[in-house]
This record gives sequence, C-alpha cells and structure tokens, in this order.
Amino acid sequence: MEFRIRPSTPDDETAILALMRNAGLNPDGVEGWLKWKYWQERLDWPGARSFVVASESEIFAHSGIVPGACTWNNRRTTVIHMIDWAASRSMVGAGVAIMRYIRGLADALIGVGGSKYTRQAFRIFGLRPCGSTTLYVRALHPLLGLKDRARWNWKTLPRFGRNVLSALAAPAVRCGAWRAPRIAPEQVHSIASVLPSARANVTVLERSIASLSYFLDCPIAPMVLHGFEKDGQRRGYFLLAFAAEQARLVDCWVDSEDPDDWRAMLNCAVQVALQTPGVAELVTLASDPVLSQCALESGFRPEWTEAVHILPTDEGASIPSNLRFQMLDSDAAYLQTLR
Repeated sequence: MEFRIRPSTPDDETAILALMRNAGLNPDGVEGWLKWKYWQERLDWPGARSFVVASESEIFAHSGIVPGACTWNNRRTTVIHMIDWAASRSMVGAGVAIMRYIRGLADALIGVGGSKYTRQAFRIFGLRPCGSTTLYVRALHPLLGLKDRARWNWKTLPRFGRNVLSALAAPAVRCGAWRAPRIAPEQVHSIASVLPSARANVTVLERSIASLSYFLDCPIAPMVLHGFEKDGQRRGYFLLAFAAEQARLVDCWVDSEDPDDWRAMLNCAVQVALQTPGVAELVTLASDPVLSQCALESGFRPEWTEAVHILPTDEGASIPSNLRFQMLDSDAAYLQTLR
C-alpha cells in the first residue's frame, strides 16, 4: 500500500476527527474550529499547519502545528509545537513518520506535557529540557465553578474548597495609576512598540501583529487584547481568552524588569476577569522567574509544573535556556477543557 505525508485539507476534517477520537483524544470538533486551527490564513506563517500520513483512501496519522520563533543571545530560531498528534494502530510507525517530517519544517521542535505516548516519543527522539512552565490559578468566584454539573467528578468538591480558601486569602486588586484599555482587532498595531524582546537571562518566543491578529479571530475561546499603560505611555499588553467559566491570561508582556510593573499588569488582568460575567477563575502559564513570583504574590496558586523540551533539527546546534513559554505557544490557549 502506498502512502505519503501531505498537508491536510478541509476535506480531511471528518477523517481527522475520527482518528483523534480513536486515539483517545477529545477533539474540539465544532464547525469552524478546525478550519481556524489548520486552514485559515495566517500571515506570519504562510506554510501548512496540519499534516497527514495518508493513502488514496485512508488517513493513518495526523498532527497540527503551532509555529513560532524564539530569540536569545542575538540568535533567532524557528520552532514548532505539535498539537492534535494521533496515529492509527493499523499502521505501525505512522506517528513517528509524521513527527520526523514536521521536525524538518523548522529549526527545532518544542514539546510540553502531552500523553504518555507523547512523552515516550520525546525520549525516543531525544528532546532536551530547556526550562519548565507552571499553571497558576487565581480563584475569583468559586461558586461559578460548580455551575456545569456535567463536568463534576471526585475532584470537584476538594477543588471548590481550595478555591474558596484561595479567594479569601488573595490580596486586594490594586492597579494604582495603571490602565488596561481594550484594544480592538483593527488597532493591534498600536502595541507594536511593546512586543516581547529577548533579555540576558530569558529566551522569548516572538509575537507579531500578524500572529496576534490571527488569535483575536479564534472561534474556540474568544480572545480580548488589552494594552497596559501609565501616564498615557504604553508599557505592555495582555491577551485574555475565555472558555466555559474560565478566563485565561494566554499572553502578556511588560517592557520593564521591575517586578512592581509586572504585578500591576497581573492585577489589571485580574480586574478585567472579575468584571467579566460568568468567570470563576483566571489561569495562566508562567515559566520565567519574574512572572512566576509575581503570580504567587498576586493571589495565584500553582496547580502543576511541566518540563519544556526542545529538539533542534541540527543535532549539534546549541539550545536556548530559560525559554519563556505561555499558553499562546501551544493549544492551551483555546482547549475547551484545560484541567
């Protein structure tokens, strides 16, 4: 039987969803969601974002990608985070084949978390640790977390108890002289001067006006962009996504190394989430020391920590350290069920 690895098309949607379900994944399959993830134009990445191992009549493996680039020590490296990776048991090696193929599309692969099979693949392919990232949770309105009974399980009541205690212990929200005006999609260019930039001890994943515009069009978890400013001067931004009763701080940056400024940004994000109807909690991923410490001081509690792995295409290439990894760098920004 002949097969090949090729970019997927919208005609493959039904087969891709079936493949993921058979592999034990719970795909976001509402009409239009896969189109946005895989096939909607993305100006910062003109290439394909979904690939299949297929014969003329059947699909044996699939992987989507989240493309990006990281900068450190005057270097720039294109990177890919694989998502929705699934393979059929009827074709041994199809999942490995597609991973090898995608590895060649950028300078490096990035991997965080994943199923036990994904973690096994990390070991087999030799992905190396380049940092870690932690999920932080700030409880806002714990009772709202009980609203959807379909999601109740044995963890529900213990989590509710933790959320109540955490909400009571959280410090008051104080933004001081800082403001966080909402930025309309057609005004995204106004934050061009405060996009992330590499620092001596942190490797950042790039942002661009094109990439932020793409995410603001997300149909899965609607996203809202806010500027961050003081005395009329723009100093940063943050991007919130909303799924079920959860707000997610999926991306943020402050053009400052002063922890007070980062705490103020987090407080502004908390304030926006508190003012949004139906939001039970605000969650975020943080991997750099400054944001992690400021999250703890701002009433967030750590939920779990995962290692961030990287695999350069060139086996002799150096790898970045202290990679700043956020929700926007994977599908955590828009998964319907995050935890």
